Formats: sequence, structure tokens, C-alpha cells
Amino acid sequence: MHVRDLTAYLSELSENNNRAWFVMNKPRYDILRAEFLQLVIRLIADIARFDPAIAGCNPKKALFRINRDLRFSREKIPYKTHFSAALNPSGLKKPSQGGGPSYYFHIDEQGKLLVAGGEWMPPTDRLRAIRERVIADPDGLAAVLKDRKLKRTFGTLQEEGKLVRVPKGFDADHPQADLLKLKSYIVWIEIPVPKDPDVLEKMLRDAFRDAWPLIAWLRQV
Repeated sequence: MHVRDLTAYLSELSENNNRAWFVMNKPRYDILRAEFLQLVIRLIADIARFDPAIAGCNPKKALFRINRDLRFSREKIPYKTHFSAALNPSGLKKPSQGGGPSYYFHIDEQGKLLVAGGEWMPPTDRLRAIRERVIADPDGLAAVLKDRKLKRTFGTLQEEGKLVRVPKGFDADHPQADLLKLKSYIVWIEIPVPKDPDVLEKMLRDAFRDAWPLIAWLRQV
């Protein structure tokens, strides 16, 4: 995959985010999209070596559309300025659809690579089930969060959107109260995207392997 071409295209798109420019540059988009798809295909094969369930992931369905959903957005620019994919056995990308634990990455117009593993903002019933699992299996989750490779690569669980209080229906004084406040159970890092496509692919493969303990724990919910 031509990483420099992709980031250059996304940068230009961010400055010309309109249909006329997009249509004029559609051939560039089609080439870059096809290259991105090939990367995803290879990643699925790589991940399947340690997570066999991912072998059934449809690579085309794993890619997010570049068109933004404008129905509930105040910002009416029509296109996203990143290429992204979410890999999971269900083939469902959106948390609201119940996609479940996923491997996710995107490359944006600033040349940043975001790599993640886990569940971001799961729907209400799924979130409650995860919280109940936190209570039922505190040692299992503790072992995941202490995993040497996961900690080295990602640190700990992200706290974006974390509640101030323990959610209704859970004991405010529970030993796992801090974890129960989370609205996402996910790890991620954001770094400059490697320009060498082989280095990029290896980095993604290794990071996803390091996120595997969290994915495996969430699959038990």
C-alpha cells in the first residue's frame, strides 16, 4: 500500500471536502481503497493465526464507507478524512449493531495511525452484560490488564466517556467500581503512520496480537 499517497490524498480531501473534488479525484480514491482492502485481507489472515474466529471476517464489510452520515451531524462536510476498518467475526462494524469485540485501525489526513482492540460504546444491553462480567470475573480481567505485552503496547483501558458515578443497579462501593464506570472497554494507541508498508503491516499485526487477551475476555461475555 502506498502510505504516502494515501495520506496526501486524505490531506487534500480535508482541504477540499466537497463532492466536485471527490468526483474529480475518484480514480485516486479507487486505487487507494483497493490497496487498503488488500491490507485488510492480509491482516485477517495474520490475525487468524492466533484468533481463528476472525478467519470468517468479510474484508469488504470490514471497511468503513468514506461518506459521512449527515443525518444527525451539525457538521455537513460529506466525507471522512480517514480510511478505517473494524475486524470481527460478526461482520458488523457499528457498536449499535452489536458488532462485539473488534480489532480496529484507521489512517487519517494528518498521517496518524490509530490502532485499537476491544469494544467502543457498546449498546445498553451489551454494556450491562460486560459490567456484570467485570463483577463475576474480576481476576480474569485483572490478568488481562496486567498482561505484559498488552500493557507495553497500549497501557490500560481508555476512559473516554467514563461516568462520574457507578451506573444504576451496581454497588457504588464495589471493589471494581472504577471499571464499572467505563462506557467502553477498549485499548488504543495513536502514533505517526509508518511510511514503509511492510513496517505498517507488521506494526498492526503485532499490536492486534497484543490486544488479543482483551478481545478473548470480552468474547466470553
